[in-house]
Amino acid sequence: MAIRWSRAFLVSLVCLAAVTAAWAAAPFDLSGPTLEVKVTRGGKTLPISEVPNLQAGDRVWIRADLPEGQSARYLMVAAFLRGSTNPPPAKWFFRQQTWDRDANKKGLSVTVPDGAQQVLIFLAPETSGDYRTLVNAVRGQPGAFVRSSQDLNQAMLDRTRLDAYLAAIRSLNQSDPAKLAQATPLLARSLGMKIDPNCLQKMPELQAACLTQGQDTMILSDGHSESIVQAVTSGPEGDLAMQLSSTPQADYGFYSPYVGSVMDIARILDGFRTAQYQYIPALAVQQGDQLALMLNTPPSFHNPKSVLVTALPAVEASQPPPLHPVDAQQNYCAEKDSLVLAVDGAPLVFSTGYAHGLNLRLRTKSGKYLDVPLRPDAERGGLVLEAKDVSATDFGPRIDASLEGDWGFARFDGPTFRLQNTHSQHWELAPADRESLVVGKLDTIQLSADDASCVDTVLLKDSAGTEIKAAWKITGPDQMQVSLPLQTAKPGPMLLEVKQYGAVTAQTLPLHAFAEAGHLTSFTLHAGDTQGVLKGSRLDEVASLTLDGVNFIPGASGSSLSSDEIAMVAKNPSSAAKLKQGETGTATVELEDGRDLTVVAAVAAPRPSVELIGKSVQDSAAGSNSNIELAGQDELPQDAVLTFSLRAQSPTRFGMNEQIEVATQDEGFTTTLSLANGGMTLENGQVALATLDPAKAFGDSAFGPLKFRVVDSGSNGDWQALATLVRLPALHDLKCPAAASQQCRLSGSNLFLVDSVATNPEFTGAVQVPDGFPGFVLPVPHPQGGQLYVKLRDDPSVVNQITLAARELPVPPGQATPSPRPPYVPGQATPAPGASQQNQKKPPKPATSTEAPPSSAPATGTSPPPPPSGAAGASTSSGSSSNASSSGAPKAQPSTPPQSTQNSTALSPQI
Repeated sequence: MAIRWSRAFLVSLVCLAAVTAAWAAAPFDLSGPTLEVKVTRGGKTLPISEVPNLQAGDRVWIRADLPEGQSARYLMVAAFLRGSTNPPPAKWFFRQQTWDRDANKKGLSVTVPDGAQQVLIFLAPETSGDYRTLVNAVRGQPGAFVRSSQDLNQAMLDRTRLDAYLAAIRSLNQSDPAKLAQATPLLARSLGMKIDPNCLQKMPELQAACLTQGQDTMILSDGHSESIVQAVTSGPEGDLAMQLSSTPQADYGFYSPYVGSVMDIARILDGFRTAQYQYIPALAVQQGDQLALMLNTPPSFHNPKSVLVTALPAVEASQPPPLHPVDAQQNYCAEKDSLVLAVDGAPLVFSTGYAHGLNLRLRTKSGKYLDVPLRPDAERGGLVLEAKDVSATDFGPRIDASLEGDWGFARFDGPTFRLQNTHSQHWELAPADRESLVVGKLDTIQLSADDASCVDTVLLKDSAGTEIKAAWKITGPDQMQVSLPLQTAKPGPMLLEVKQYGAVTAQTLPLHAFAEAGHLTSFTLHAGDTQGVLKGSRLDEVASLTLDGVNFIPGASGSSLSSDEIAMVAKNPSSAAKLKQGETGTATVELEDGRDLTVVAAVAAPRPSVELIGKSVQDSAAGSNSNIELAGQDELPQDAVLTFSLRAQSPTRFGMNEQIEVATQDEGFTTTLSLANGGMTLENGQVALATLDPAKAFGDSAFGPLKFRVVDSGSNGDWQALATLVRLPALHDLKCPAAASQQCRLSGSNLFLVDSVATNPEFTGAVQVPDGFPGFVLPVPHPQGGQLYVKLRDDPSVVNQITLAARELPVPPGQATPSPRPPYVPGQATPAPGASQQNQKKPPKPATSTEAPPSSAPATGTSPPPPPSGAAGASTSSGSSSNASSSGAPKAQPSTPPQSTQNSTALSPQI
């Protein structure tokens, strides 16, 4: 018989995939009969829903609660088992005819015999030999029914967890779907469920449907419930069946004991099919003293008739729930209105009524104990205090509490908890957060106190008195993290108010919010320098920097520094000399708002430096055609070539990679002279000559002061003045009428490079050339003593001399020869020629008020004008002046004498 059963059992395992699909498609959703069950022990009676285990001597009362019109007659049989290898005696089987109304009303009372381990209840349709058939089946193969009892109990316990989870999800979805995201993780922790975290990322209206998909695969293995129905059978067939029930091929993964139990029952009971009976499992759903039987197969009342099989709790010693705090270090506030003690480790505490009469025992100041009722609440993730009639004055600041209750008939002691009463706290801001509160974003700070468990609300007040509710969470027994919404706040002082449960007033903590500080990258100072470079962002907030006792302050911004650099100048230049090459450390940077930041600092090697020995200019052939004699020794014509000599100072010898960088004042134009490109030539290791061709290096638009510096391996020396680059106009001809009262005509090209023209070096009565003058002829005053002076637009501080000789135009016929213009006397205005002695005694008038450009000599911007006509004679009409002005020609204006003196006419070496 055993061999035939083993073969049949192994053959059924081969068809596991087909069986799996069938059971997956047939959940336990068919309502079956209801049984009423009560258990009495030691004079105390409990409903079956509060009894996790039976013991020998327990009195069990069972009654089938069948409807009044029940037509099918069920024989109810209660059978006790004592292991897989020890068939139970015939006296351990008890029966009752449920169709006998009087007997059924009285119920079936049985006493758990010594040595019993499991209890099964059968509901078999009436037939001849029904009782004997059941007894023989159980006694013939007790191990199979032992395993069925275990699996039915395991499935029943797992089903309670699943039902509790689904009921909570449905309730939250109906009342407030927005709470699902917060409550579901607590539900899963309390009930030992596996949820899909992606469901919580969906819209609240879609979360419930997602969280209830794949219900059979949600139940995680629970050691406590498995120990309650611990297997007592062994053997290869049982081991193989258990392994196959939890394989991925069954499409449930390795975590579904509920599915495994159901599949085991189906395989085992299917092996007992006879011509009269087939055995189908009935899953018991506990409701008080009732067991509502749920079926997944419609029962048959034709041969083979369906025998319903269900199980009562195992007969074993009590196994209290292994409850433990989620955080053993957590403190709880006794003043809190809805106090929840977070516990886990025992899902059956939340899904069944096995744990009842739970109390939190509190020790008062006088040493007495006070019990406060507790209620399991899976949705809130712990045990909730049912009553709050406890006076805080009965307890000290700290309250020792412990969990006590009943597990079935047995008393059990649970974990201990630490409760705190509300009392005055001294809140402190974490040192790292004292200067890190930044406006413009959501910022977080850490607060510490003696105890943080009684915090009720946190408010933030800005300088305007606006209150903002801040989110917070407890991160430790004495730690709290606060999220401050500073997106629209302004920098300045703020006040944080922390209110505790039961407290009348809030405790305050002053804060200071800052603008976002920049990120400081580095500070570099070259040995021997009095200023270094600080790199980073938002450098405008820097007030000072201190390195090894040397204080630096921001210096003037230079064009050589990028936007993320600032020069830091030593307050005491001599103190910077003590900083030696190679020193590294951390500098302290003080910001304008008082904050201190740190930055990595280093003292680098001395920057390279050279001494300018001398310089000389080689004019070009085109430059001599300008007819301008340069007076400034530092002026460099654009088309000339500059050669200058340098002496190495630091280092004392020129290296092969050293370069000379030359640039305009704004560094808009730069060039590099090196040994490699031929711009530098070494005389020896200490002296080098450099050659600069401005036209080739810079083009036609560079002008103004030039500077140079030495560059060695990325280290730059100080800028030094080199020369002033000037562009020269080409002056071709100077033609003057015979009358000294009439202006001369100066013709040439690129006349826009001329700033002004005068007859004397003091530039009184000078003619100012307008910006962007496009013409080829300028009206200028009559030369005094044959001399005209010019200022160039590229360097208007130097007075230069025009070397062109004036050509006198012939006197028109019939016009008297004018008197010659008197020579120029410095400091005295020159009267107009031909004026009477009486007129000469009168104070002289400025040239601009007595002389006007001839109407015959307008300035044009198209082509050189024709020779003046006789009509130009001595006309001084205002119409002539108007004509000159409207054509864009310059007018003579009084000018302040220049501060500079007339220098030599060429750049000369300084050797």
